[in-house]
Amino acid sequence: MSSLDETMQFRVRPDEPSRAEKALLLAYEALNEKGYNPIHQISGYLLSGDPAYITSFKDARDAIRRVERDELIEELVRAYLSARLP
Repeated sequence: MSSLDETMQFRVRPDEPSRAEKALLLAYEALNEKGYNPIHQISGYLLSGDPAYITSFKDARDAIRRVERDELIEELVRAYLSARLP
């Protein structure tokens, strides 16, 4: 059996989701205050990796860049599913 037939398990340290959550919330608030659509801007950043999608207002760009994009996506998936599953 090759390794391509096995499911890999992805684990992160317990402190990372809270850092990701804080960065996402800060980016959301800063983008909203500046009049941008936060969902579009954060999605653009997550898809492209280009930090120009996130405003530097309130140091949101620096905060979100300190967290790996895969951690941000994991936090979004966790929040989305926990809001919909019992």
